Amino acid sequence: MTLLRLLWIAMLALALSGSARAELVPVPPLSGHVTDQAGMLEPQQRARLEAVLADYEAKTGSQIAVLLVKSTEPEQIEQYGIRVADAWKLGRKGVDDGVLLLVAKDNPSSARRLRIEAGRGVQGVLTDAQSKRILQDVIAPHFRQDQYYDGLVAGVGAIATLLNQEKFPAPPAPKRQAESEDGGWLPLLLFAAFVLASILRPRRSRLGRGGWGSGAAGFILGSALSSLGRGGHHGGFSGGGGFSGGGGFSGGGGSFDGGGASGDW
Repeated sequence: MTLLRLLWIAMLALALSGSARAELVPVPPLSGHVTDQAGMLEPQQRARLEAVLADYEAKTGSQIAVLLVKSTEPEQIEQYGIRVADAWKLGRKGVDDGVLLLVAKDNPSSARRLRIEAGRGVQGVLTDAQSKRILQDVIAPHFRQDQYYDGLVAGVGAIATLLNQEKFPAPPAPKRQAESEDGGWLPLLLFAAFVLASILRPRRSRLGRGGWGSGAAGFILGSALSSLGRGGHHGGFSGGGGFSGGGGFSGGGGSFDGGGASGDW
């Protein structure tokens, strides 16, 4: 009788465990640089941000992906972010230069609604403290005004500017017409100066002057990053082993170890 009871308890525990796992929010397939399951972006905005991040990967080899979900409950955003990072494997294998910007729009404040997962290779420049600052000082002010696109563009711009400080291996050279040195680096220098100045400026001053909180800032950042990424290239490309001109997209085999930060707005 005791043996049967123990067996029943074990079976019940397995059933409850399976039920709990089934209730976890599934990790969506990686089909592009921007995945919006929360309806936070208009189609044109999503397409523009996708193009910017694809171009940035083509230029640098580093992968930055944005995932917008409604909620990660019953998990905290950190646990869900690790599951996504493990599944997507952003960044190049051995370089580990992938970054995930995760937003859970309907999470309670206790579970956090913003998260940056930093690949192992980028943590020297995209530190936990810098990730926290980007979430709180760059993205959150926009989100509090429901300016989701502007916030994402500003956040991606700040992440890209920090990654550009690291000397990662160059991506495979695409077949394209050679461009002048000034034409390739001038947008990068202007973009880096604009973003870093805005990050380092005190938050109250920045918001008071309409900096990160204005639609114009989001447009300028998007245009600058897009120019940096394009670099005169318009054909098919392959960066980090992930994105290709054939339309497929996947992570390049990069690894994560929980580095990054969480925040709210």
